[in-house]
Amino acid sequence: MRCLWLTLCDPDPPVNGQFLYSSGLIRAAAGAGLDLTVVGLPRDADAPKRRNENGVDWIFVEDCPASRLSRICSPLPMLVTRSQVPEMEQTVEALLVGNDWDAIVLDSIACGWLLRRLLAYRARRQAKIVYLSHNHETTVGRYLANAAHGVRKAYKALDAAKIASFERRLARAADLVTANTPEDCEKFSAMIDGETVPFLPPGYGGPRVEVRRIGRHLPRRAVVVGSFDWPPKRLSIEAFLMAASGPLAESGVELQIVGSSKPSFLAGLRQRYPTIEFTGPVDDVRPYMAQARLALVPDQLGGFKLKSLDYVFNRLPIFAMDVAVPGTPMVDGSSIRLFPSHAALAQGVIDAIDDVEALDRQQELAFAACADCFDWHTIGRRLADHVRRLRQDAEPTVRHDLERGLARAS
Repeated sequence: MRCLWLTLCDPDPPVNGQFLYSSGLIRAAAGAGLDLTVVGLPRDADAPKRRNENGVDWIFVEDCPASRLSRICSPLPMLVTRSQVPEMEQTVEALLVGNDWDAIVLDSIACGWLLRRLLAYRARRQAKIVYLSHNHETTVGRYLANAAHGVRKAYKALDAAKIASFERRLARAADLVTANTPEDCEKFSAMIDGETVPFLPPGYGGPRVEVRRIGRHLPRRAVVVGSFDWPPKRLSIEAFLMAASGPLAESGVELQIVGSSKPSFLAGLRQRYPTIEFTGPVDDVRPYMAQARLALVPDQLGGFKLKSLDYVFNRLPIFAMDVAVPGTPMVDGSSIRLFPSHAALAQGVIDAIDDVEALDRQQELAFAACADCFDWHTIGRRLADHVRRLRQDAEPTVRHDLERGLARAS
């Protein structure tokens, strides 16, 4: 099957959760037999505009984003307008005119501004539209609006309303919507009149530590690993540090924050929290995980956290907020420990940091629970099967397909 795959930008190197998910899905879907042409923005302006890799035809367009003011004034949400550049529009139009695609994949909401063109193409050619959601963006938008203050709150509230309206329109227009957590599957299903939304978790292709023992030879240290470029992650880490830095320091528990973010953001955190170590970007996170007794997921928002898989397969017991790690088979109290607040999370770390036997049991149970659940090849086959099934169940007439798409998009 020939698929046109529209994504925000080149996901390689996959330095954050969005890129990891896109990169993994693209390669897994290609490995399952889908013939993919992927279009997106480049992340390196000097990189070739086109490459062919393992059967995937990658096309990168010139990135000339509109001004921030024009994007704010657009009827579309900010998330959607980032990739709305002239060469993306021209390239996609040329690919639609000159090819017969079986399916068109929207990899996240980022290229959703092309929806009307895709609906018109579907009406002519009966190609199927697939929306691979990365988050339930309506929930994320409301969270950011509620966390904002002053004039920024009004702007975020307006953008959240745009997101809610547009995401509903996109989900109802698509022939298939997927989500990467069971909770988001339910939210999207409610948007589209109870239709089934397949669960499509990320896979894990990194190293697996076969044996590790957590003992008193390790520092009394907790670690947070990840990229902190996404606004909800920055809000969560700031809120956690405000609640936890004092109690952890008083108890002699080290906290290490490992990962990239804007230098100004990290500089501000270092100034406010001198007892916490902020490494900034590192070449390899594994040595930092190997020298910690436990790992934290202080996120206040749902959505699959790919760093939880890094923790599990590097055999670090996870302490997390109770909304932070949906979509995994870990069980609170045995293979993971969940807490209702940042203060409770900090106290849970303090109470458990010296019980190394319990921490060791926890990481063993987590590894066993997740060992067979996050295979990219299996996930790629699942996605490919869903797309093929769409073609098998194609509507009998072009007119009915057009009427259905326009009705669901309204």
